[in-house]
Amino acid sequence: MTMFVVVSYDIRDDKRRQKICDELKNYGDHVQYSVFECDLTEEQIKELQSRLGKLINRRQDSIRYYFLCGRCASRIQIQGRWSLLD
Repeated sequence: MTMFVVVSYDIRDDKRRQKICDELKNYGDHVQYSVFECDLTEEQIKELQSRLGKLINRRQDSIRYYFLCGRCASRIQIQGRWSLLD
């Protein structure tokens, strides 16, 4: 079973930020500058958190994981452009 997860990040260093972004591209869709939407299993979530945890500076950076239930995820509304890739 998968879970819908919104991952947002605030990374001070440009090189670290790019590494975080590159890693997240393996797990989900880049929908805003520092936001990804991912549909992941519990195992994938743990793996992602482990990988990202090794890349950040815990005193300067933060990553947030928002878990949405299926009903909540189906109610997402978007105004304007859907993704950075459009």
